[in-house]
Amino acid sequence: MKGYTRASALGPISDFVETRGGSIERIFERVNLPLALLDNPDLPLPLAEQFKVLSEAGREIGDPFFGAALGRLVSMEKLSAFGAWVTGAPTLAGSIDRSARGLNRFLQTATRLELRIIGARARWSIALLDPGTDGRFQNELLGVSYLIDGVRFYAGHGWAPLLIRSTCTGAAQAAALEQLFEAPVQHGAPVSAVEFDATLLAAPRRRGPTPDFSTEPAIPPEPSCREDVAALTAIALLEGYPKIGWVAAKLGKNRRALQRALEAEGCSFSAVLDGLLKARAT
Repeated sequence: MKGYTRASALGPISDFVETRGGSIERIFERVNLPLALLDNPDLPLPLAEQFKVLSEAGREIGDPFFGAALGRLVSMEKLSAFGAWVTGAPTLAGSIDRSARGLNRFLQTATRLELRIIGARARWSIALLDPGTDGRFQNELLGVSYLIDGVRFYAGHGWAPLLIRSTCTGAAQAAALEQLFEAPVQHGAPVSAVEFDATLLAAPRRRGPTPDFSTEPAIPPEPSCREDVAALTAIALLEGYPKIGWVAAKLGKNRRALQRALEAEGCSFSAVLDGLLKARAT
């Protein structure tokens, strides 16, 4: 199941990389994406491309746990209109429910959030269903950070998880993550999860305005080839005239295979591009 996210989900990656002595320009050049993507946070981005950005960022600054380090700076509250809506729920339980109902529609597809109550503990997990592998672990670490911040919004700034279940391998990796997350980490979990006292589910929201979520554009839950091409072409338009070869490579196809796939859906690359250009002109 291929997934999509929003460019906003990359978080404050540019400033973080620069402060660690890296170059965000080199990272985006290596993954072959336009840097202007960072200035267009609402654009859909293939989840596999986000994996690659996080992976290259970790290599750029020599940090095997880059996703967790970056995650210490993230804020669920500021994660586009979706994050504001989630943290607008009256209680933590309501916020987690909103996250599960809205994530695949408005922020990131091919991702499953699940809450389980086990005795006196609540376990909130995040599972990535996209087959992309390079950078997947970094994305999981970033996802756990968003879960932690989501609970902390209601539990208070000083709150820490009772346990973090991680897909990391070995005690050494778990120990390194414990330093970053400031909480116990169990390695070898099938999916990443955060455990906390179940009584926190009743914790009330801090005061503040309730955001309007009605205008947030949806992400197609099961994109067709045409929608895949449209999303990538919109990204390419940020830095010039899109080329079908670039789009085909991002989808793991050659030019002719992509043309045939589009023809099977009754369209063409030029038709998709013309539609985007007309929409932009309007």
